[in-house]
Amino acid sequence: LLLCFGISCREKSTNSGTPEASGIEASEDVNRTADPSVTLEKEAVYKPGELSEQTPAAGKSGPAPLPLESLQDTAFVRLADYSDGFSYEMRYATENNFLKAVVYPCAECYTRVKTARALIKANEALGKLGYRIRFYDCYRPNSVQYKMWELVPNPQYVANPEKGSVHNRGGAVDITLETLDGEPLEMGTDFDFFGPRAHHDHTDLPDQVLKHRKILKETMESFGFQSIRTEWWHYNLIAGFRDPVANFVWPCPLDKKTP
Repeated sequence: LLLCFGISCREKSTNSGTPEASGIEASEDVNRTADPSVTLEKEAVYKPGELSEQTPAAGKSGPAPLPLESLQDTAFVRLADYSDGFSYEMRYATENNFLKAVVYPCAECYTRVKTARALIKANEALGKLGYRIRFYDCYRPNSVQYKMWELVPNPQYVANPEKGSVHNRGGAVDITLETLDGEPLEMGTDFDFFGPRAHHDHTDLPDQVLKHRKILKETMESFGFQSIRTEWWHYNLIAGFRDPVANFVWPCPLDKKTP
């Protein structure tokens, strides 16, 4: 069953204090996705087994979710409802990010349906190589983008919330690779490091780092994502560039709410 709002469901850690190391999205992301006529949509959010906005009783397990193929491409889904093959380290639900602040109510990864489909396929391909995706960030409410903009009002590093980023559209993810045993691969910098060493065209790195970045980039691109030059971790679903900016905040189980 579907829970919809307004429309039909069926239709970064860094050790540097310099400007180059204090942003979240590079200018390429802002420029490619900027839409001068952005308006917030009324979102369709799918929640398995719910008839209303009420939270199911504690301890009760819900029914299996409907197949992604049966849902509208632009509806939002919780990725963990559709695959247990991913790993999560949602940095903005912690203080371990360039903002040094908790800006998410709890650690959840939501995307649009079409983004989820592509991510699952990419992860399956990576699994054959002995790796899996670890998420740092997924869909980001536009209200959070405003908080980031208040702290760093520089479009070189933070997308202007009045235009929105692909994160706000449910089509961007910040990710890395780990082994199937949960060991993160060496990628040359931490997430949220903003400087030349994080750039895709920076080759003065150990061979193993270049190999890991190449595997991630080539795999994601083969499933419809596009990288940005300055951030090895950031990928936009090409089909999501022009989706509306969204601002819903996901529900949190009582035991997972950020204090």
